[in-house]
Amino acid sequence: MIWLRYLAMLVAAITLTDAVASAQEVPADYKAVLSALGKTGDFKDGVLKVNIPRNDLRVTISQRPAPTPFGFGGWVALTKGQGMDVMMGDLVLTEDEVNPVMSALLQNGLDVTALHNHFFWEQPRIFYMHVHGMGSATDLAKRVKPAIDLIDQAAKQAAPPSTPAQSSPTIDGVALAKIVGTPGEQTGPVYKITIGRQDIELREHGARINARMGLNTWAAFAGTDADAMVAGDVAMLEPEVTPVLKALRANGLNVVAIHHHMTDVKPVVIFLHYYGTGPAAKLAQGVRAAVDLLGKTPSTRR
Repeated sequence: MIWLRYLAMLVAAITLTDAVASAQEVPADYKAVLSALGKTGDFKDGVLKVNIPRNDLRVTISQRPAPTPFGFGGWVALTKGQGMDVMMGDLVLTEDEVNPVMSALLQNGLDVTALHNHFFWEQPRIFYMHVHGMGSATDLAKRVKPAIDLIDQAAKQAAPPSTPAQSSPTIDGVALAKIVGTPGEQTGPVYKITIGRQDIELREHGARINARMGLNTWAAFAGTDADAMVAGDVAMLEPEVTPVLKALRANGLNVVAIHHHMTDVKPVVIFLHYYGTGPAAKLAQGVRAAVDLLGKTPSTRR
């Protein structure tokens, strides 16, 4: 039975090696970024995603509570380009925070590439600021930290919530995923589906701009199967904009913003934000109608 003992030792060694490899999955310089910013994140598809959720905010949309995962999770992401790292991000800000955070970014050599809304009828009013930078991972962390520190300070000063946030799922995410045609993830009461645009070859200084860098379409559902709300973002090439608009409006979904997230990129990518309420299945059908139009134009492949 010596060979069985040897086999067991070999399996144990492989398991240990896999565990070590998994533990070393995040590059050292990206671990340093998380440490410097004091944030959590993960490393997948060559991208470090740093989470900056606004758990301090208690947002309502048309007086209806909207949980943080519904659309109030800011982030920055880094990936490797040619001799440098490329950083992109989306910061979630209140009106009073917009200009101080913008100044902190600009004064530290970072670009602000977009500022816009994602919702109508929300209280407090929330804005989304897209950031961009290039350099070493350590340098980018140093330059973005003053802006993130301002967000953290505002969060610490916020009054404690008067009512606890809803935390348990009450919506059938599996059924929604079947309708939309893509699986999603459950985070507390929110089921979110994210769809990358792999058909769009978008690079910056050699870095592939993929779904985790912000090139994606998503839909977040909350509420109940009978009375849900959906919010989302559609990443489109220019010829896709009008067909997608028509599909969303034909299905009763409100279009709340049309804008860019990135500047000086080819091809041009337009992002559209939408919001709607009603039976969850009907909302998902509206999302599917828009998603089915993506990647159909000849210019999507380059």
